[in-house]
Amino acid sequence: MTEIDKLAFALNQFAGLSEEEFQLSSDLWLHKNYKKGEFYNLRGNVCTYLGFIVEGVFRSYTINEKAGEEKNVFLYSSNGFVVPFKSFVNQIACDYHTQAMTDASIIFIRHTDLVSLYSRSHQWEKFGRLLAQEAFNVTMTRIESFLLKSPEERYLDLIKDHPDIFNNVPLYHISSYLGIQGPSLSRIRKRILGK
Repeated sequence: MTEIDKLAFALNQFAGLSEEEFQLSSDLWLHKNYKKGEFYNLRGNVCTYLGFIVEGVFRSYTINEKAGEEKNVFLYSSNGFVVPFKSFVNQIACDYHTQAMTDASIIFIRHTDLVSLYSRSHQWEKFGRLLAQEAFNVTMTRIESFLLKSPEERYLDLIKDHPDIFNNVPLYHISSYLGIQGPSLSRIRKRILGK
């Protein structure tokens, strides 16, 4: 299956986008490779494109200037979208960095082209609405997980949402994402593997 076929399949599964409707966009998608550590978007920049991850893992993070600590906010992995959504939708400066955590490959579409598709097609307009709903759900789930769930429950959710994460990402990034210290992550992993 080619990269564009993977994308067409994913958009069909996500938003019911037909092959005919997808063809409206087929010449608008571009390919880009990222080396580990390369930035998708920098804090303070406006995100002007939506990426579909063919392969790899990305993170969005902030930096606590006083402590000099990075805090991972979101993770994005293969067959999903990578986008600092608020910046992309509103075309405003982004509040965090988004970076490749592994070598990665994406197919992306520019904001202006996507907005044009919304005006040309009800199915693409539906895609935009579903994408916004997904971004809202991801954000609310993330907030609620810190308010309502234990670190162990957050760990189990991470495994469910990003099954290959431990094969690709250093543990200190995972502990940052979970909001715990490294030793706590080790204890949780040991406890779960022992069950």
